[in-house]
Amino acid sequence: MYPADCQYTKDHEWIRVTGNAGQVGITDYAQKQLGDVVYLDLPQVGRTLKVGESFGTVESVKAVSELYSPVAGVVSAVNSALAEKPERVNSDPHASWMIEVTLANPGDLDALMSAEQYSDLVK
Repeated sequence: MYPADCQYTKDHEWIRVTGNAGQVGITDYAQKQLGDVVYLDLPQVGRTLKVGESFGTVESVKAVSELYSPVAGVVSAVNSALAEKPERVNSDPHASWMIEVTLANPGDLDALMSAEQYSDLVK
């Protein structure tokens, strides 16, 4: 259920790293808890993030929730397609990345969970 090529946070974000950059989104578990996603507030390209810092919000029919960065770095891209169709987060959360971050410290990844560890967390 949770892609093995991603790493996960206790706050239900995932990151898929390629080279020195990682795409970040929310997990299937998170989108199920939220319900139908209706709006995303995402940062500007160029914003510097710290580990655990809020980078935006996701609004659903049930609640508004903060989004937290799993790593420190600079936002290098924002998925503008999600701004137009935020409901894609519900239909395919592990393909619906929200931001891409150029990693400041690849060692930040060591604190994240594997797919198996995350799956055990949300059982």
